[in-house]
Amino acid sequence: MTVMEPSLSPMRWIPSLIMMGLIFILSSLPASRVPDFGAVDFLVKKGGHATGYALLALAYYFALPPRLTPGYRVMMALLMAILFALSDEYHQSFVEGRTSSLRDVVIDGGGAVFALMIAAVYSSNSSSRSDSS
Repeated sequence: MTVMEPSLSPMRWIPSLIMMGLIFILSSLPASRVPDFGAVDFLVKKGGHATGYALLALAYYFALPPRLTPGYRVMMALLMAILFALSDEYHQSFVEGRTSSLRDVVIDGGGAVFALMIAAVYSSNSSSRSDSS
């Protein structure tokens, strides 16, 4: 029997799957069921895009094997988040009253980039090994 390395555990992907499911459910809502936030509607909705994809990118980043360099994990997590954003916008084009928008993909990518910059700095400043002898 082989023992799976903890860094390759499928459990590490659960936050990513939860975020992808949440994003899919929210983008499946017909326009008639999406709340209007009045004067701050644009800010709330686009802020939600950026926040959701920031969390998704972080979930991808921490699910990827830690043995990979932080830079490679950042690039892979960003690519994965942008590909999911593109697929989500395509999915949204089939939802009643909703449209797809490349502007939303840019906002999603911006949220992902912001979160991943913080993750990369955090990862490069943290030590995963013990200095005690």
